[in-house]
Amino acid sequence: MPRNVVRREARHLYAAAPGCDEARDAVDALLRLQKAEEGELERVRAASGLSTNEFHAIRYLLQAQRDGRDTGPKDLVVMLAISNASVTNIIDRLELLGLLERRAHPGDRRAQLLVPTRTAALRIENAFRAFHETVVAVVDRLDPADAAVVARVLHEVSEKLERERAE
Repeated sequence: MPRNVVRREARHLYAAAPGCDEARDAVDALLRLQKAEEGELERVRAASGLSTNEFHAIRYLLQAQRDGRDTGPKDLVVMLAISNASVTNIIDRLELLGLLERRAHPGDRRAQLLVPTRTAALRIENAFRAFHETVVAVVDRLDPADAAVVARVLHEVSEKLERERAE
């Protein structure tokens, strides 16, 4: 399939178009941003050298670490929606790569904790750096009033989608 067809499909609106040109441009920009973010996430995942599940596992474990939550293999089973055997393979590979350490659970000698290493944090941070620097640089150039409008609209869209998903 020609790439230009695929590019246009990524920006196709499956709803009635907004009533004015400026609103159509705003929706188009949101859809372009969504597609760009999807592409960037795949680029970052590929740059990390990890499979999709390994990448998501490390990101989940890093976030849990930042939140001060203990995580174990069962958490990855739920988060990744894959089997215990698959999670074991992922843990084994991430440990072999030096991105993860298994530690004994302090309160349950049968359980283990999964702790991402500093190497894992650096690999993910470095992979995301260009994306985050681009976002910050562009938003920093906005007039504060324009930035407030962008923030309000994006929060409103996100909150509505999250509410609909929860229902």
